[in-house]
Amino acid sequence: MKKRRSHRERVLLPMRGHWTRAQKKERGITMSVAVAYFDSKKYKVVVLDSPGHRDFVPNMISGATQADAAILVVDGSHGAFEAGMKGGQTKEHAQIIKSFGVKQIVVAVNKMDVVGYSKDRFDEIEHTLGTYLSRSCRFEESAVCWVPLSAMENQNMVSAPGDERLLSRYSRPCLLEAIDSFQPPKRESEKSLLMPICDVIKSSRGQVSACGKLQAGTLQNGIKVRVMPSGELGTVRSLERDGSQSYSTATAGDNVAVTLQGIADRQVMAGGVLCGPDVPVAFARHLELNVQLLDGAQPLLVGSQLEFQIHHAKEAARVVKIAALLDPNTLKVAKKSPRCLLAKQVAVVEVVVRAIHSLPQSSLLSSPNQVP
Repeated sequence: MKKRRSHRERVLLPMRGHWTRAQKKERGITMSVAVAYFDSKKYKVVVLDSPGHRDFVPNMISGATQADAAILVVDGSHGAFEAGMKGGQTKEHAQIIKSFGVKQIVVAVNKMDVVGYSKDRFDEIEHTLGTYLSRSCRFEESAVCWVPLSAMENQNMVSAPGDERLLSRYSRPCLLEAIDSFQPPKRESEKSLLMPICDVIKSSRGQVSACGKLQAGTLQNGIKVRVMPSGELGTVRSLERDGSQSYSTATAGDNVAVTLQGIADRQVMAGGVLCGPDVPVAFARHLELNVQLLDGAQPLLVGSQLEFQIHHAKEAARVVKIAALLDPNTLKVAKKSPRCLLAKQVAVVEVVVRAIHSLPQSSLLSSPNQVP
């Protein structure tokens, strides 16, 4: 058996959709999220492969909260990249990734075989998207790695390319080498236990398991945990990491399934939080947020109905005050009490959430049509 490495990277995005195979086939697009595990030379990697379609941005958001780093895959063919930048999801996905604290990103320019591995085409994409990533998303240039590749022809994926056009025109790492270039984030194992629940598995034997990324603290078999927002106590019966392997302990940064006993399964829900028995997370209903509207968003007004998304919880919310516009570069107050917030603007906004929920980490606002 291979010796386990000490570091773990989470690469890419979200968790799970609620669509059947028939629905996926009928619409001809990816709706759910695939989870895969593999070892690189440097890391044990957990890949969360999210759908890119705009209908499933909420799925992507829930996965972004678990990511340590990201791979943004763009189509290098003529017309497709431009469509992704103008009306597609490329910009929105990049903004969402950065909003949840992901600082390291690999841009994988796929389908380079379609353009004959053109260096001019690759440079054009790197300049256009790179400018957006640095200026609008505020990624550090040194934290963005660019990889030309062809998944169809298996070029520059896990090893150096065999195509002479790639070898002669580029001095870039392959995708696997780019993943190994990520720097592991600082883990908060010494802090109090905190694990947002992204999914719940209920067995026919009456057992219930809470799944998610352990953001802070440690878990071990036999300890007591508090499940919020119910406030009920449960005991850790067993722990699974990497999909199915059983362990006696887990630390911050691990993706785990925590089987609980001594608690009713109805008290454990996606969007909830596992925390220490003596350090429950706080409740909040009236919130003050720094908000940036993405490209193409409708103006935000006092009274606007929104959907508030935090880790894996979703709650209806209403804007009650726009306190100030902020300078997007310095985040200092530029104008107090504006009438509205427009696309690309940043502001301090007060919202009221309709349901009280546990709020342990960063959040993002969206404004779906279905919210009344």
